[in-house]
Amino acid sequence: MILSVPGWQNSPPGHWQTLWEAALPGPIRRVEQADWHSVHRPDWVRTLHRSIQAVPQPVVLLAHSLGALTVAHWAAGHPADAVRIRGAFLVAPPDIDTPGCCPDCLQSFGPIPQQPLPFPSLVVGSQSDPYATPARLRAMAHAWKAGYYCAGDVGHINLASGHGPWPQGEELLAGFLAALP
Repeated sequence: MILSVPGWQNSPPGHWQTLWEAALPGPIRRVEQADWHSVHRPDWVRTLHRSIQAVPQPVVLLAHSLGALTVAHWAAGHPADAVRIRGAFLVAPPDIDTPGCCPDCLQSFGPIPQQPLPFPSLVVGSQSDPYATPARLRAMAHAWKAGYYCAGDVGHINLASGHGPWPQGEELLAGFLAALP
């Protein structure tokens, strides 16, 4: 089972995450936050926790942007439940900790957890993400003991940066899933 964890403002129609939910084989379920615009970290983490608990089999988390930070906060707060997670594919986590890098309304997600993730993980970033420099993305991956892949000059890897379909990402995900225990 894949749980899709969108970021702030959700992943709209045409976004790679939404397209993958419809096209990837196997069961995929989206984590539906109560409020996609006025974010509050405890609420988002609690919703992710409930979604994970509702799935009987092991889960792969497919997260974008603030969804990736939701995963990191969940893992830091629920270490006993991490055995339910086969892996996490974390795309374009924002750098909440650097002043002025992200909108102020997202500050409840800081500070970024520094604990290693207790499951296999891959952070996919960009050379030109307006919400995180490559150095900060590598630092997050290092702290989380996750792999890191730079997808090139591809912005925030969302619709605004031209990522409806994202074939490169699908190939990365397929390789990540194939390597999971």
